Amino acid sequence: MSDRRARSGGTASGRSRTIRFRSSLRNVVYDVLHSRHNWVETDGDLDWDIFWADTHWIHETFDHVQLQEHQRVNHFRNHYELTRKDLMVKNLKRAKKALEKEARYMQAASYDFFPQTFSLPSEYSMFVDEFKKSGGVWIMKPSGRAQGKGIFLVSKLSQMNDWRTGGSGVRTGGSVYACQGQVENYICQRYLDNPYLIGGKKFDLRLYALVTSFSPLVVYLYRSGFCRFSTTRFTMHKDDIQNNMIHLTNVAVQKAGKDYDARSGQKFALRDLKLLLLARHPREAVQGLFSQITELVTKALLAVQNTIIHDKHCFELYGYDVMIDRELKPWLLEGNASPS
Repeated sequence: MSDRRARSGGTASGRSRTIRFRSSLRNVVYDVLHSRHNWVETDGDLDWDIFWADTHWIHETFDHVQLQEHQRVNHFRNHYELTRKDLMVKNLKRAKKALEKEARYMQAASYDFFPQTFSLPSEYSMFVDEFKKSGGVWIMKPSGRAQGKGIFLVSKLSQMNDWRTGGSGVRTGGSVYACQGQVENYICQRYLDNPYLIGGKKFDLRLYALVTSFSPLVVYLYRSGFCRFSTTRFTMHKDDIQNNMIHLTNVAVQKAGKDYDARSGQKFALRDLKLLLLARHPREAVQGLFSQITELVTKALLAVQNTIIHDKHCFELYGYDVMIDRELKPWLLEGNASPS
């Protein structure tokens, strides 16, 4: 806000200050902004205190306007350094190598919270060499898409033919995405085949981190978060590799399943997960898990700290997707710039 009085919610005389907001979105974010006391909506191009913008506005307009001291917008210019799948992995690998060059081997070794990953097509030959050496199941994810679109699993190189040829499309569980004659950028990750299960089903965590500054790094981790469940019991049977209802937890994917629970949205509160884990495991193990998750969030941000274009007018609400394996180890799957 523009001054200390605005940040504290009032003026020197005790009167509340009106906050003008603008929103590109018409979802729960808009509803929350609209419901706040003394917050009023404006549709003016620059007549606002806070603008909850879509990423298109950031990319197309931000560099062509001059904001006043008090104005705030909800994205950094190159937020995609953490939220585009291939760039996130690139930055994590680079951070780890930088620590190794400085002989800070213990810190470098702690960057072990993301699966082995190759960026395709640039690292395709490296992936093939690794696949021929170690085999296993791998998950293919389009670098620039969200909501589970275009994701598929492979256990044979021949299952990548649609992607590799670039002309016939990529099968995404009942539909085919046309690549229009060119290979789409993907990441290929070693699939986490030992996920922690509840009720026999796979789940991941959606966590929220609010970054108000990258220089210095200032981040607030939201306590509540939630788990997202698949609708079908987990199995690694070869006949079920292409079943997205088993292997993907994205709500956009699971909503199409016949067993989808619309009332719960296939979600489970983070606090309830912690209580369940405490009933199954020693307190020290559960506390260690959540400490590792906090460290994971922080280290991912540190990996892009020197890459993000810092601007005092910007903040970012990141959505982290994290999976826990049977050893209670957390794994970072991806970050989201406009999390649901």
